[in-house]
Amino acid sequence: MPVLVAVAWPYASGSRHLGHLAGAYLPADIYARYQRLAGNDVLMVSGSDVHGTPITVRADAEGVTPAEIVDRYHSEFCRQWELLGISWDLYTTTGTPNHASVTQDMFLTHLQKGFIDKRVSEQFYDPASERFLPDRYIEGTCPRCGYEAARGDQCDNCGSTLDAIELIEPRSRLTGAVPELRSTEHFYFRYSDFTEQVDAWLKTRQGWRSHVLNSSFGWTNDGLQDRAITRDLDWGVELPVDDLGEGKRIYVWYDAVIGYLSASQEWATRSGDPEAWKRWWHNDDAHHAYFIGKDNIPFHTMLWPAQLMGYGDLHLPDNVPANQYVTFSGAKMAASSGVGLTIGEGLSTFEPDALRYALAAALPEQADTEISVEEIARRINDELVATWGNLVNRVLSLAASALGGVVPAVGERQHSDIELLAGVDEALRQEADYIERVELRAGLRAAMEAAGAVNAYLNSNEPWKLASTDPDRAAVVLVTALEAIAGVRTGMAPYLPFSTEALDSVFGAVERWERPALVIGTTIAKPKPLFSKLDIAALDLVQQEPL
Repeated sequence: MPVLVAVAWPYASGSRHLGHLAGAYLPADIYARYQRLAGNDVLMVSGSDVHGTPITVRADAEGVTPAEIVDRYHSEFCRQWELLGISWDLYTTTGTPNHASVTQDMFLTHLQKGFIDKRVSEQFYDPASERFLPDRYIEGTCPRCGYEAARGDQCDNCGSTLDAIELIEPRSRLTGAVPELRSTEHFYFRYSDFTEQVDAWLKTRQGWRSHVLNSSFGWTNDGLQDRAITRDLDWGVELPVDDLGEGKRIYVWYDAVIGYLSASQEWATRSGDPEAWKRWWHNDDAHHAYFIGKDNIPFHTMLWPAQLMGYGDLHLPDNVPANQYVTFSGAKMAASSGVGLTIGEGLSTFEPDALRYALAAALPEQADTEISVEEIARRINDELVATWGNLVNRVLSLAASALGGVVPAVGERQHSDIELLAGVDEALRQEADYIERVELRAGLRAAMEAAGAVNAYLNSNEPWKLASTDPDRAAVVLVTALEAIAGVRTGMAPYLPFSTEALDSVFGAVERWERPALVIGTTIAKPKPLFSKLDIAALDLVQQEPL
């Protein structure tokens, strides 16, 4: 089955934090890695959003060009994805000629079909800088919750999507001046034309998270609102028509989601088969899963489906497993406010697999989740090292000494041996079911419980004693434990890619979602620990250079 794993596009405007990693990028990678092992044809795409106004806001603040900001942070993101083992098929940007072409094609199709029209509207103008202000250049008090630093498009405090004119006491982020409303002409996408169609489609969604559906129906019940899809900017995808004159660009709200389609087409071109993307987009049997944070729900469950419906003959989302927020010691992680550990700081403090484990064990799938440096370290020490790391080290060390460093052929197994292996196989089936439903925390828990069962089996059979009293039985127990570990390792593979690969010399590469056979005659050397135990009191939390 073709599976598209579509992942939120981060603004290339600043370092991303652990909340972003837990919210979208790590879950997507876990899901994609599992789907590949399950035998599906996976295409995982995303890229840096280079047209968002946060980029131009930062560029103005630093006195540099938007391109310089984009180059800095896109490079940082790419380095960090590699260090974290995020297994993209393509990570690109919205700044490519390909993306511009695909966006312009969708725009012209919507325009030709009558889903885009021109309207004159009131927009804020900064008299001090003599320019119209995009939404993110405006701050004020949120009309919903009273937060005094809400942006013109969204309130980071309550998560509401806003229109700049709704803000109380608005002010320009450029000059601090009180902006004035002036008339300007823009293209609008007629999202309201799709209210009934999107609502009917949402009612057919099965297995979606309740907060995703509840949020979406809240919008469709009120009716989708038409939105301006151009802005008075000189940074963004150029319009393919000149009706509005100079100084207009397609706005990020419209073009960023088109990145999932444009990235698929770019991947196909790079692969040498420019038509290959159609296997995912013109195929009713494909499955599309969108990994985002909850602040992006309306864009992916209503606005993007409306754009797809308006274009025609493109696959709609099959699941949008949006995560809730991650809070860091009581405060919501946010790049705009600098709250929480950046990904670079996390990688400077923790081993990649250890960081992946701690975040995966606390993914905010159904509710906001709080993390801290101490909690990450505790999970690494008390769970990952104590259960999985010690199990692998314990069994490989015993096998290296008691079995002469080679996997032997063994005699008849007892009931407890057969029961252990059957339990590991069942754990893999349960974990697969969880991951298919994007319940990734539960999937990891199933794998860890299987590791715990292997530990219990060892404690019950005590092969370290049998090695001197009954070496044949000791060999059976140790080989059974090795086979069980091989199965648990498959279950850990989507979560812990680096430590999984470190065991290839004993168990072979993990290529399918199954417990692999152990090859007789395989050499077992004295192992190195998979993970390092952390001294929490000595953790270096000093600001690190971006990775």
